[in-house]
Amino acid sequence: MSALPSTARTRRYLKALGCFRRPEFLLFLPAITLAGFWLGGERALIFLALGLPLVIAIAGPDPLRAPMPLGDKDEGTSLQRAIAAMDRMLPLVTDNGRNTACLIVQFDNLTNTLERHGRAAHTEVLERATDRIRGALRAGDLVTNPLGASAVVVLSPVRRLDLESMVQLCARLQDAVAEPISLGGARLYITCSIGFCIGGYSPEATGRSLLDAAQAAADEALGHGPGAIRAFSRDMAERSVVRAALRDDLEEALDKGEIRAWFQPQISTDTGEISGLEALARWHHPLRGVLSPAEFLPLVESSDLSDRLSETMLSHALVALKDWDKAGLQVPTVSVNFSAAELRNPRLPDRIRWELERFDLKPARLTVEILETVVAQAENDVIVSNIAQLASMGCGIDLDDFGTGHASISTIRRFTVRRLKIDRSFVTRVDQDRDQQRMVSAIISLADRLGLETLAEGVETANEHSMLSQLGCRFVQGYGIERPLNPEDTLEWIRKHQNRPDRIPRIGARGG
Repeated sequence: MSALPSTARTRRYLKALGCFRRPEFLLFLPAITLAGFWLGGERALIFLALGLPLVIAIAGPDPLRAPMPLGDKDEGTSLQRAIAAMDRMLPLVTDNGRNTACLIVQFDNLTNTLERHGRAAHTEVLERATDRIRGALRAGDLVTNPLGASAVVVLSPVRRLDLESMVQLCARLQDAVAEPISLGGARLYITCSIGFCIGGYSPEATGRSLLDAAQAAADEALGHGPGAIRAFSRDMAERSVVRAALRDDLEEALDKGEIRAWFQPQISTDTGEISGLEALARWHHPLRGVLSPAEFLPLVESSDLSDRLSETMLSHALVALKDWDKAGLQVPTVSVNFSAAELRNPRLPDRIRWELERFDLKPARLTVEILETVVAQAENDVIVSNIAQLASMGCGIDLDDFGTGHASISTIRRFTVRRLKIDRSFVTRVDQDRDQQRMVSAIISLADRLGLETLAEGVETANEHSMLSQLGCRFVQGYGIERPLNPEDTLEWIRKHQNRPDRIPRIGARGG
């Protein structure tokens, strides 16, 4: 067997000497001293008195008990340093009952801070939130500087590191971040989603692999946020690989026309007639089949392709509307969703006006759907101006997911909203749950007083449809009416529906 390098031998000697720093050894120190005096007399006693403190000083801290120093918490801490720290720890944690973990803390809503208060405030909030994370951890744990809108945490080795203790730690970090931050007279509330991987669970026993595993869990958490917590699992790594491949294919898919508009009907509760159809994106992937928006819309936003997607969806929606007109079918409007990123484009009203003129359609035939969260948080003058221009053109403005974004009455009036779309969370079991009924009634009453229409999303059953009609909701949409359909099937469904004698559900009907 070849000799160990000198540095390795030194490390082994120090590790062996480290046992002299253990509490067990210090407990027996008086007995060892007496035994030395009994066996060797005064010389042995003097040797122990002088030698043991020297040995303890040389030994340093017990590497199996003391927290491993991961570096200071200054602003220069880097991602590479975190990876190097994990590389040092992982070989030591497998056989001593201690373990480490990597966490990625992703701040959910810092984009709003940047838009409202500017980059300096954004940076300050990041620093304060990260300092709070540091304050909630031990002295030996490492926290990197924020990376964009996230921070990396590496735990120094600790005993009994399991899933339950990690979830508790994540909740503690979320509580620390959630405390309001005072900034220029304003109180800001920040939330975070956290993904983590415990040492030994990553695909490989390396710092880079542990970091990548934590990032995969963080991506999963962010997709289910705000405020979600996810632990790494092997299938996450597979999904992460799939997402990376989809991201590479996304721009090409838009070029090839693989992303297309499907349509979901919206029905009047008074007459049963079609009041409009909503355009929803579907990716006709050549290998994976038809993909829902949840599988690729986050990639669209992260790849700065929102404008490309909105152009595609608007064009497909207006083409379909012209086709329905040519077929003699009565479809008053088609709805198209626009994200905050798209609404920040100052050329959006001109582009929509040009598209409507190109297809010879009146603006009233187009409904622009905007998330309530966008309206509630929008201080951006471009967004305000764009929505005002679209409303003045004659386009309908629907406030989507109403009840989830805390939009004020003044904000609703400011954006010239025409209709509130009641979020599906209030619609589920509305036929059975009195609290749901009271909530929906309150929203409808508010809309009536403001002169707005209401549309309930996520209607799954005929009983929900009937109850919403009784409560005074004028329009409904959901799988209980029809699932989103491709353009060809949509054409046939419209024909059949307009010839149905039973389009209106029986008021008060209850199924078995």
